[in-house]
Amino acid sequence: MTMEVPKKWFALCSFLFLILLLAAVAAVVQKNDSSNPRIVETEQLQSRNFNSSMAAREKEMEALNENAVQDPEEVVSLVEMSMRNNTERRKLGYFSCGTGNPIDDCWRCDPNWHRNRKRLADCGIGFGRNAIGGRHGRFYVVTDAHDDNPVNPRPGTLRHAVIQTEPLWIVFKRDMVIQLKQELIMNSFKTIDARGVNVHIANGACLTLQFITNVIIHGLHIHDCKPTGNALVRSSPSHYGWRTMADGDAISIFGSSHIWIDHNSLSNCADGLVDAVMGSTAITIFQ
Repeated sequence: MTMEVPKKWFALCSFLFLILLLAAVAAVVQKNDSSNPRIVETEQLQSRNFNSSMAAREKEMEALNENAVQDPEEVVSLVEMSMRNNTERRKLGYFSCGTGNPIDDCWRCDPNWHRNRKRLADCGIGFGRNAIGGRHGRFYVVTDAHDDNPVNPRPGTLRHAVIQTEPLWIVFKRDMVIQLKQELIMNSFKTIDARGVNVHIANGACLTLQFITNVIIHGLHIHDCKPTGNALVRSSPSHYGWRTMADGDAISIFGSSHIWIDHNSLSNCADGLVDAVMGSTAITIFQ
């Protein structure tokens, strides 16, 4: 006698078999993925680490910025006294090269100033007078005016110099015009020293100082800055990330302290010339 399996039981068994098959496939995929964490975890880990490091950096800068200027009135008085004293000395012929400008008179009177460039770090006045920039670092000579790759900048370019984590005193081999593809994100303890050459940053992105400290920028011509962004940009040797649109300021200072911007020519930028926000403090802008 032939026994017939009811159709409903056959359909039910087929359905259960399909579920078991799918579960087995999912288990294999999960096992394969877990055996190689880069497949499922790397992007999440990088994002988590980056957010954590940025939060820690922001907290560190807030603590540093909070005590950057102890007595603002005293700083103002010191600036006024310095200006007054230098003017009087100039009248008396105390300085043979005296200009009445206390910063210029601090270093220009040395005929060999180019051999003692770091003397500039001792010449600051005002709220940013304690900015040392890259005084304790080596010299970095910019030889290449190109900015072809904001994620992987070539050695010898300005972008490659400013993203380094070590203190650097950055100078230029010759006159140059630098057209930045994306904003130039600087790192702490840097001096950009353009004395003796004619260096323009123009017709593109410009400078960003974000959650950093101790920066001196001297002698640049920064002009015709344009909004840029929605792109990947490197901010240190170990990190690059997505940047939203920048406003087009010549120098944007965000949550930073001990910044000295001196003897620069800034003009004709899309938004403004210098923008200091998010608790930035201890800043001198001097001409």
